[in-house]
Amino acid sequence: MSISKNLISESVIGFSIATNPFAEQIDLIMHWGQQRLSRVVCVANVHMLMEARWNETFAKVLNHADLLTPDGMPLVWTLNLLSKSTHDRVAGMYILHAVCERASASGLPVYFLGTDELTLGKMRQRLQNEYPKLTIAGMEPLPFRPLTPEEDAQVVKDINASQAGIVFVALGCPKQEIWMYQHRSKIKAAMVGIGGVFPIYAGIKKHAPTWVQDSGLEWLYRLTQEPGRLWQRYFKTIPPFVYLSVKQVVITRLHRRINRMLRAF
Repeated sequence: MSISKNLISESVIGFSIATNPFAEQIDLIMHWGQQRLSRVVCVANVHMLMEARWNETFAKVLNHADLLTPDGMPLVWTLNLLSKSTHDRVAGMYILHAVCERASASGLPVYFLGTDELTLGKMRQRLQNEYPKLTIAGMEPLPFRPLTPEEDAQVVKDINASQAGIVFVALGCPKQEIWMYQHRSKIKAAMVGIGGVFPIYAGIKKHAPTWVQDSGLEWLYRLTQEPGRLWQRYFKTIPPFVYLSVKQVVITRLHRRINRMLRAF
């Protein structure tokens, strides 16, 4: 994984999740954006990691990301148990707000890519109300079908011409992560995949209450909102993640205990 020398990470079921405080991870994203460095930020949850466990090609995509943040509380809990310390949740919605606030103050242009005209229109209204000084470099919906080479080249040209330092990408997992991986070095900006954040921020979908998010039950809240789409995904990914993460924590702690005993002799 290509990372900054100041970035600290911990392996969770085989993937390097950043453990720096929230503010430091935002600092890094802003630094990349201000320098217009082509970087990939993946906001990881249980679904993403399990898909990567089962798909070698997608695993390669995550392993080549420049920053893999802990979006879901299950990842944060696993990190806490592995290191016996408390770690911040660095979720997509949190990143969106923090970056827009910082970009407003610094004048850094931000680009929004993905979803549809309705969602982007509602996002623009809210962004202009909450961050009136934010420079929106562009908002571009994308079709569900694959882009033609000509269309893809035009998207790259438009983003680079906009002088955007940060591009928020909302194509859904794993499509957005693969897209960012394929466009690293082509797009002169830090790309941040935040999936379902766009429709929530736009007010089209409901956001879970803070206490639900903090309790780690956001998946259950989302399931009640979209049972037809999500029940199979959760049934498929949550049980194996729990098994793998608990196994990792137990083995890690056992190794530490054995090492302490050996050092005592």
